[in-house]
Amino acid sequence: MRAAFACDPLATRGRRVWECESAHRSAFQRDRDRIIHSSAFRRLKHKTQVFVEHEGDYFRTRLTHSLEVAQVARTMARALGLDEDLTETVALAHDLGHPPFGHTGEDALQVLMAPHGGFDHNAQAIRIVTHLERHYAEFDGCNLTWETLEGIAKHNGPVSDPLPWALAACGMEVDLELATHASAEAQVAALADDVAYNHHDIQDGLRAELFSADELAELPILSDCFAEVDARYPDLATDRRRHEALRRFFGCLVEDVLANARATLARVNPQSPFDIRQAGIPIVQFSNGLFADLKVIRQFLFKKMYRAPSVVEMRADVTQVVEDLFPYFCETPTELPAEWQTDVAEASGDTTALARLVSDYISGMTDRFALQCHQRLIGGTDRGTLKRPL
Repeated sequence: MRAAFACDPLATRGRRVWECESAHRSAFQRDRDRIIHSSAFRRLKHKTQVFVEHEGDYFRTRLTHSLEVAQVARTMARALGLDEDLTETVALAHDLGHPPFGHTGEDALQVLMAPHGGFDHNAQAIRIVTHLERHYAEFDGCNLTWETLEGIAKHNGPVSDPLPWALAACGMEVDLELATHASAEAQVAALADDVAYNHHDIQDGLRAELFSADELAELPILSDCFAEVDARYPDLATDRRRHEALRRFFGCLVEDVLANARATLARVNPQSPFDIRQAGIPIVQFSNGLFADLKVIRQFLFKKMYRAPSVVEMRADVTQVVEDLFPYFCETPTELPAEWQTDVAEASGDTTALARLVSDYISGMTDRFALQCHQRLIGGTDRGTLKRPL
């Protein structure tokens, strides 16, 4: 049953360009399908989550991560009586703006774009769905509903000045009310992201042998999960033991979010999506106790995984790739593809406009394509990591 505070596709604030509605799909279902069929979504297949794309076939990519987030988000939305389609749409779209090499690539672009309005992957996702996807006859972008755009822009909470330029540019066309919280559906998508990456980063770290299950079993939450598995299955094989413990960990996170959200909803008693946005607090979040435990786990992962020597070495290599490609294309924009040359001509003489164009191009690259471009145009790096065959 739909909750009173759930977004209703029949009451959407609409699209930037008017379209006839579908006879078979709601407005939010249509948004979801446009995300899935977008070029940016397909490229997530070869974009880094933690490990660079060529380091192994079993590690998460941005695409598999986004699918896991969507699954968790839909489950939680159903439990809370929210619109599952809008929740899934925001979950699928939340990482569209990530450049190659994950947060390392984003950090590099943030520095390079600092003189030109900055770079932020959430703002870049908005730019993609409002401008850079160019497939439709009547508009640039995907012409998504206001609710979906709002969810992409501020699923992590209100956005304050100074705004990344891509988000500010969108704000000149549509007011996403950035100072308020997003819908409950978007908040669920944000927490589903946290649940998914806390779970799968541990799995990927184990597969990479950066830490052991015994080390995990000493951490908050996980200690109880391993103890429960060991008590019930004392002779379980190592891989199955890990899986059983981590699926319990996954369940603990989801149950905590739902219990805490229900308690907050009972206290706030929202009667409409407007009430959610104006509540002044996030409605969907972890409990204080579990959040404190997660901080301990994240500190462990930071030390053992995100700052592991092999990961740090790769971060340095891929940072160099972005730092080399950006000035190269700014100085030689004729090397951009033919379909970008009209935009290049329009940016002629405007350093910031050209830098933003180059940022759009590089941020859209997959890991593999960025490495290939770097090898072809610049010639590799001085370090050994990227000299391994793809």
